[in-house]
Amino acid sequence: MVAASPEPASTPVEYTCPMHPEIRSDRPGSCPICGMSLEPVRPSAEPADDTELRSMTLRFWISAALSLPLVLVTMGAMVGLDLGLTGRTRALVELALATPVCTWAAWPFYRRFVQSLANRSPSMWTLIGLGVLVAFGFSIVATVLPDVFPAVFRGHDGQVGVYFEAAAVIVTLVLLGQVLELRARGRTGAALQQLLGLAAKQARRIEPDGREVDVELAHVQVGDRLRVRPGDKVPVDGMIEEGTSAIDESMLTGEPMPVAKRVGDRVIGATINGTGSFVMRADAVGADTLLARIVELVAQAQRSRAPIQKLADRVAGWFVPIVIAIAVATFAVWASVGPDPRFAYALINAIAVVIIACPCALGLATPISIMVAVGRGAQIGVLFRDAESIERLEKVDTLFVDKTGTLTAGRPVVTDVVAADGNELAVLRAAAAVERGSEHPLAQAIVSGAEVREIVIPPVSEFESVTGKGVIGTVDGRRVMLGNRALMDEAGIDVSALDDTAGGLRGDGKTVMFVARDGELAGLVAVADPIKESTLEALRALRAAGLRVVMVTGDTRRIAEAVASKLGIDEVHADVMPADKVAVVQAAQRAGHIVAMAGDGINDAPALAQADVGIAMGTGTDIAIESAGVTLVTGDLRAIARAVRLSRITMRNIKQNLFFAFFYNAAGIPLAAGLLYPFTGWLVSPMLAALAMSLSSASVIANALRIRMTAI
Repeated sequence: MVAASPEPASTPVEYTCPMHPEIRSDRPGSCPICGMSLEPVRPSAEPADDTELRSMTLRFWISAALSLPLVLVTMGAMVGLDLGLTGRTRALVELALATPVCTWAAWPFYRRFVQSLANRSPSMWTLIGLGVLVAFGFSIVATVLPDVFPAVFRGHDGQVGVYFEAAAVIVTLVLLGQVLELRARGRTGAALQQLLGLAAKQARRIEPDGREVDVELAHVQVGDRLRVRPGDKVPVDGMIEEGTSAIDESMLTGEPMPVAKRVGDRVIGATINGTGSFVMRADAVGADTLLARIVELVAQAQRSRAPIQKLADRVAGWFVPIVIAIAVATFAVWASVGPDPRFAYALINAIAVVIIACPCALGLATPISIMVAVGRGAQIGVLFRDAESIERLEKVDTLFVDKTGTLTAGRPVVTDVVAADGNELAVLRAAAAVERGSEHPLAQAIVSGAEVREIVIPPVSEFESVTGKGVIGTVDGRRVMLGNRALMDEAGIDVSALDDTAGGLRGDGKTVMFVARDGELAGLVAVADPIKESTLEALRALRAAGLRVVMVTGDTRRIAEAVASKLGIDEVHADVMPADKVAVVQAAQRAGHIVAMAGDGINDAPALAQADVGIAMGTGTDIAIESAGVTLVTGDLRAIARAVRLSRITMRNIKQNLFFAFFYNAAGIPLAAGLLYPFTGWLVSPMLAALAMSLSSASVIANALRIRMTAI
């Protein structure tokens, strides 16, 4: 039976400022502190609200359509295009063309300008608003009431100069910069929307009476039993209760090969089921699913601020008042010693200083690179909690890694079976039979090892667990013992025939258990936590990146050193408790090292929090992930090397952006003030200043977007 469910109530959208996360609003708008456009706190699979982009684009095109003829009216004669307009007539035509641009099109800028004054938070909008209002306002008065101006404002033709074209072109170019910035931000959020769009829209729920009902995903609850048919998307995170299949998890792991799943295995929402059909139990729904948590982490990181941003903030805080002071000084100098008409030169150069110094590029330099980098990280399975983690990771020189679940798979498997009579399957069959009744962590490894080899495991009777030694039971009428040497010695069983073999296996870091039947040694079984296939490659990449790799583990020194030897790790801290791991990290920090810690368990959480950068395996515990600044979606150690490369690329990109911004302003302000005029006769008009300002912002955006195309 298929039933339709009502649409769930929509969640109110909350907006915040990427630069000032303390600002929250229930509607789109601009930040009252810096004027930056507010963004949704929680990303949505629905198309992004592009109202502001559409508004700015419309304003830009109308402004461009009016500014072009305005420039021709003003400067056409310079290129041989004389329209025959002179004096007051030309001024009135300019006023008509400039008014829609400098009022309606520029209205969002004026609103932000007033906000900056009301909140005493000078920003780029303070400079833009001031420059446009002065140029436009002066020109209106010069057109409507020219007689109020003294002779010093008049040119050789006796007319007061007007600057409608400068004000209109400034507005048009700033609008162009806003359109470019909004489009760039939209592209950084596209990856999140694509991820959210991967989620299933419906789930087939099995009701208590056995009926199967299609329901909206929002109505699935924890504990619901769901059927997943061939080709369906897995609706939510959960556990398989019936059936088997192969699931395409490439959207999370990037690996194209389907992953075999059977009863008891965990499945992730939004992955794609293969040819099999299964019934699963929903364990995490809504915002608790892995997909939702990934998206939330990425969105949170994109809104965060790197410590390097504090430099830009401090500069911007002083920059605007200093620029206004320079503009006032420029006006005073030109009005005092400039050529006639002195006041006209003074006004136009002061406006050029205000416009060319607009710190748009400075404000964009850090956040645009962070937004692009976080989105790029999500594409390669690296989730940054915040911008600070990106900046710190670049400086890391020492990486502490836990062994279990980080270097190794995190689950023991049977690696060796040795039989005294050569019948290894019989030895494993007997061992699995007695271990099936055990709760020891290694018991499941032996049982699974037998199942993988398709051994039919017989029942066990008279089961007995001997604490610290092993297990005993009756299998097929024979008394079977499985355990360590102490259990064998206690039963008087001679194991000397396999002593050397057992010693060699222990030297490789494996746990050895002897198997005896009816008082005689039958063989042994060795169990170990295997090293991940990707670990060796990952360690080579980390060393190539200049990182010193140190193992820190709660496992025994013998096993830890055996694993370290295979991996070429020279420094090992073994038998350490969670507090000891913290102490090891602190010792390295006191020695002057910048430390990253990679782990996946609850015992790793304190060290992850203590390290300069904590790196959690996405396959690990929630508390480890919550304690870390970086999460690797797949738990693949190679992603750490990719994360380090991405952080270094990002910080280099930010420094390039800041250089562009600082260099541009340092060079532009003196030119706009007319420093070269006495020597060369060169002046920077407000129009050229506005163009240069927009080009500087565009260069910063283009440079940041290069991160998306860089090989990581």
